[in-house]
Amino acid sequence: MTGKRVMRHVLQVALLGFVAWYVAHNWAEYQHLFRDAHPDWLLLTVSSGFVLLAYGVLIQTWRQTVVAWGEQISFVDAMRIWFISNLAKNAPGRIWAIAAMGTLAQARGVSPVAAVGSSLVVQLVNVVTGLLVFMIAGSRALQLPWLVVAAIAALGVATLAAPSMLPSMVRLVNRVTKRSVSLPPLPHRAIWWAAAGTALAWVLYGFAFEALAVGLGASAQGASGDWMAIFIGSYLLGFIAVFATAGLGVREIAMAEGLQRTGLAAGGLVALLVAASRVWLTVLEIIPGVVLLLLQPLERRGTSTRP
Repeated sequence: MTGKRVMRHVLQVALLGFVAWYVAHNWAEYQHLFRDAHPDWLLLTVSSGFVLLAYGVLIQTWRQTVVAWGEQISFVDAMRIWFISNLAKNAPGRIWAIAAMGTLAQARGVSPVAAVGSSLVVQLVNVVTGLLVFMIAGSRALQLPWLVVAAIAALGVATLAAPSMLPSMVRLVNRVTKRSVSLPPLPHRAIWWAAAGTALAWVLYGFAFEALAVGLGASAQGASGDWMAIFIGSYLLGFIAVFATAGLGVREIAMAEGLQRTGLAAGGLVALLVAASRVWLTVLEIIPGVVLLLLQPLERRGTSTRP
């Protein structure tokens, strides 16, 4: 076992240990909340609806980036590929879900370059737009002047525009160096579809988290932007922490800290919201993937007899 892998396992154990300590430290209040909890099932249903709508937006976003590369794929096939490949997201490393997406897309007649390339574009743009939505939504809680938010927004727009300028830059380098360096074309539409879709999905996630929290007993007086910033900030930190499988541990610590600093929750309620948000997102993502994975062989049998 390499040193990097050992360090990764040590960090994972330390993070999970901290989460376990936090839950144990607030266990009495945690039990009290469970005993006296009166969840608002209407709000929990609304929350789940927001999450599923966000998934639909992300699926259509990925589909449109594939189409921008000149490929064709139906929304139903894109949905199947997206949910099934996301089952690999809980495996260690970030590459398995992308690899699965390329393999499944190729089986549907889509170029693996377009499938994997579009997935990478959506993921990279997703981080940029997530940061932008986080800064704008959390500007009040973070006490950031609008000038700072505008500067970060301008930086984000420049980052999104940069890939579209790469072909021109490569041509200039070829002209100066007298060489022929090739670059796979990156359609402008792919970038802007990804930007619009991922930004909308982040907003929907934020509303979903607020509905979930209020449905589980949190105060409804907090601003929607605060809930949005807490969810997005913790999710991004978990995504960036490549040593943590599916951001496990990192996301929970960041979310707990954000809830307490903003005063939106405290004590056992923090632990409840942190645990519920993880289970809630995982269930809503895994169940459709498992169902579609089980139905896929039936579909093959049904189509194999066609002329």
